[in-house]
Amino acid sequence: MADSDFDVCVIGSGAGGGPVALTLARAGHSVLVLEKGPWLKDADFFKDEIACCRRSQYRPDLREEPQVVERETADGGWKARSTHRSGVNFWNGNCVGGATNFMSGFFHRQRPVDFRLRSTFGPIAGSNIVDWPIQYGDLEPYYDRVEKEVGVSGLVVPHPHLEPRSNPDFPYPPTREHALAGRIDRACSELGFHAIPTPRAILPAPAMGRGGCSYSGYCGSFGCSTGAKGSSRVALLDRAVETGRCVIRPHSMVSRLVSDASGRIVAAEYFDAAGKLQRVDARIYVVACQAIESARLLLRSTGPRHPSGLANGSGQVGKNLLFAGGGAGSGELAYAKLGGEEAEALGQVGPFINRSLLDRYVIDDPAFGEAAKGGTIDFVHRAPAAIARATRQTEDKEGLVWGLPLKRKLEDHFSRAAYVKIEAFCDWLPNDDCFVTLDPKQKDRWGLQVARVRTGFHPHNLQVGWYLASRGAEVLKKMGAEKVVFFASGSPPTNLVAGGCRFGSEADTSVLDPDCRAHEVENLFVSDGSFMPTGGSSPYTWTIYANAFRVADRIVAQLGTGKGERKGRIPQPL
Repeated sequence: MADSDFDVCVIGSGAGGGPVALTLARAGHSVLVLEKGPWLKDADFFKDEIACCRRSQYRPDLREEPQVVERETADGGWKARSTHRSGVNFWNGNCVGGATNFMSGFFHRQRPVDFRLRSTFGPIAGSNIVDWPIQYGDLEPYYDRVEKEVGVSGLVVPHPHLEPRSNPDFPYPPTREHALAGRIDRACSELGFHAIPTPRAILPAPAMGRGGCSYSGYCGSFGCSTGAKGSSRVALLDRAVETGRCVIRPHSMVSRLVSDASGRIVAAEYFDAAGKLQRVDARIYVVACQAIESARLLLRSTGPRHPSGLANGSGQVGKNLLFAGGGAGSGELAYAKLGGEEAEALGQVGPFINRSLLDRYVIDDPAFGEAAKGGTIDFVHRAPAAIARATRQTEDKEGLVWGLPLKRKLEDHFSRAAYVKIEAFCDWLPNDDCFVTLDPKQKDRWGLQVARVRTGFHPHNLQVGWYLASRGAEVLKKMGAEKVVFFASGSPPTNLVAGGCRFGSEADTSVLDPDCRAHEVENLFVSDGSFMPTGGSSPYTWTIYANAFRVADRIVAQLGTGKGERKGRIPQPL
């Protein structure tokens, strides 16, 4: 085989790309990471709500890089609309490290039951539930590896759905906790629930050459300026580059993967920062662009053996897209009804609540119906983002609020009570109306067809979401909270996306084999959340990290150690 520019080319630098780059570089192989966005450092991140959340500084301009979203209409049809027009945004951090720069870092593992949903609970009409081709035990060593490599803090306590663990506790103690945590513990105990500390990919104090948490209150959606948050960038890619065997090329938009007459990938073509088309080749290619964009790239990458898109002989690329099902709610603890010291403690901004419930991870409640997979309930602060919160106060049932009434409403909102939110996560059931295709007309600034995303949901999501949210509301009421509300929604959360290239043992019903290698392309792996056939009942990041480390070990095995004269050779940068 002819010499290649690199041993491995990784496309994308988030949770799916970082573990692969670090593992392969450590093993002595040359690695190239192509990232569409810029390479920002800790010093580039500020607790700036305008930059983060009003002007989307860390996401693409939707006028230049739109997507097209299809939503169901009242008559059962589908209406397509460009995200440039709607403002909906499925981009979640276009920079080195991807969305992991902006995660809240809730790191719940999937449980053994998540790998056997169909076997355990049976089929659900209208859904495409399947068992995973691997078991929890196959992934557990990699969950453990993530704890150490990324830096996960927490405290393992007994509860009904505690997962099997190879280590009895987390490598770092919990982050500093808010006074609300104690109230939640007491309320849960009275209700017979088991509140547990929420594992977080956040260092409570300096470690591993990174800073500890600054406890500013601005975490989810914001970049971390101390390096405490375990993003792919600070936890993995920085160390991969330090080996001298990993090159990261930011501002590199991959347009397609080129395959030959045998179906094997021979090159990646990408646009550089100047808009010039470049080409690079490698022995192995790893796609880790985020579920929607990974499917889009494969569908664009047609070739002699792949007329419908790379690795798409089964027609499954883009199918069975997953978001996160669930519900939410909130309550208020009025300061006037508390003692002075307690009110002061509950009004503190910075420490995390760090409490979760997994008592209903499996629902065995006659009031619900037949036994079913449940989910996770997290208790969190209302974000301190003042602009977003104030904006929501400008309207009431009568319409626009302004002048002195608005001032008084803002004063009440920001100073009257401590707020507690519940976020309930359950499975988003894979179904035939949730998928990615290429839009036939809309193109991005590089002239490439954009992703067209249909966001159909299964009603079972709502049933479970309402149930979990109501259990969280019970806790809020037991705490003494007022104005408790809860709900479930079928709208997909834009920051939790997986599926689209599910793995499985049968090539006609999946895109990837159990090692996340494409059934049809021996030098193609997909290591982001696309591989997931079901999403579990918690944010996906820990599972994506863990599986990417597992995939990296498979790539090391495939490359072997017989190319010693090539190992470590890094081409000069462009």
